[in-house]
Amino acid sequence: MGTGRTRAERREATAAKILEAARAEFGARGESATVRSIARRAGVDPSLVLQHYGSKQALFTLAVRPVAELRSDDVVGHLTEVLDARMRELPPATRALMRSMLTSEEATSVMRDYLQERAAVLARAMPGADSELRAAAVVSSILGLTIARHFLELAPLTDADPARVAAVFETWLAPLAPPTAGVRGASA
Repeated sequence: MGTGRTRAERREATAAKILEAARAEFGARGESATVRSIARRAGVDPSLVLQHYGSKQALFTLAVRPVAELRSDDVVGHLTEVLDARMRELPPATRALMRSMLTSEEATSVMRDYLQERAAVLARAMPGADSELRAAAVVSSILGLTIARHFLELAPLTDADPARVAAVFETWLAPLAPPTAGVRGASA
């Protein structure tokens, strides 16, 4: 058995493997994923899932929690990057959260908190008196675009190159840029 890892390191690795499997299962099945299916994907006994995370709901909450980021004060550039990312394959945790946000109070709460935090950060970086309202509209629009592309498979969004969609959105995002900054080119 000489793996060279301590018991704590093995326990941590098992927990990480379970969390990764949970993200994939919740991403594929939403909250209908089971402890057994998560354990099967992780290659562990179902009792270990509960031992590490306590309950399926606690694991769901942790697995779908999004990571918030605003990489710069370049609002349009940042939104173009976010939009580009949302046009590509969604990470399993994001897919799971979006799939479950209308049917699970926990997922609704996680998504609402995340979007409110994103809108608040964006509003602080935007010029103008109505920045909070505009930021909420932008965040909501990107959420809608993500749903339309990945869950409703709305044409032409499903067929469009992410850079092309970002370029179209850039004209819509241009008023968000500070007056002297101008609009940054679309990232691919």
